[in-house]
Amino acid sequence: MSGETAIRHKRGGIYFEDFTVGALFEHRLTRTVTQMDNMLFSNMTLNPQPLHIDREFCAKETDWGQPLMNSLFTLGLMIGISVNDLTVGTTIANLGMTDTKFPHPLFENDTVHCTTEILGKRESASRPNAGIVEFHHRAFNQDNKLVAETRRQAFMLKRPA
Repeated sequence: MSGETAIRHKRGGIYFEDFTVGALFEHRLTRTVTQMDNMLFSNMTLNPQPLHIDREFCAKETDWGQPLMNSLFTLGLMIGISVNDLTVGTTIANLGMTDTKFPHPLFENDTVHCTTEILGKRESASRPNAGIVEFHHRAFNQDNKLVAETRRQAFMLKRPA
């Protein structure tokens, strides 16, 4: 199943059985990122990197000429955008992320849209009511340039008996 005909959790998430390897989800939510997002996230995480919070520094001393969005904010946003469509109510836990890349910078006032491809899934060896799904999340800016991607492994609920 691609998720369109899946039996969903009452909150909207897809159960383990209904993920199909190879399915591609184009997420409905999009988000324009702002200077305030960058400042708040960088300050909340105690990250004083001037690449994110100092416009003057960026204008004079970087290749970009403007602040870059904090990459961990971008990673969190990319995964967060997928939650409503895929995992709300059905994730037990994130198990890890691999191959995380930021191939093109994301700047203030860019608009992000995301996709998720289902790379694989397997039954849990320790919990009969769960399985592990591997997601490939990708985030793009308004010009369809890939700004972030990661492979994420999540512990997912199976359908209730």
